[in-house]
Amino acid sequence: MCLGVPGRIVSLSGGAEQEVGVVDFGGVTREVSMVIVDEPVTVGDHVLVHVGFAIRRIPEDEIEATYRFFDDLARTDPDETEGLAIAKPGAPS
Repeated sequence: MCLGVPGRIVSLSGGAEQEVGVVDFGGVTREVSMVIVDEPVTVGDHVLVHVGFAIRRIPEDEIEATYRFFDDLARTDPDETEGLAIAKPGAPS
């Protein structure tokens, strides 16, 4: 299972073939490649990021639910995920 992490684009630079964005992940910012995202993005858009690449622009009507899902996931007791394909801290992947 792959996991994309949601974040908000705070800046964009580079050309269409090498576009890079700075994405805010709840106060932590990282440079992210925008070359494979599924549609054009602008500053202020929210995207799902996987291994340094924005892979999907999050539609406006899905943003709140997406962040709520990740907040709930972060609060999940690791024992409750037994048998699910979610890596536990310290477990081999």
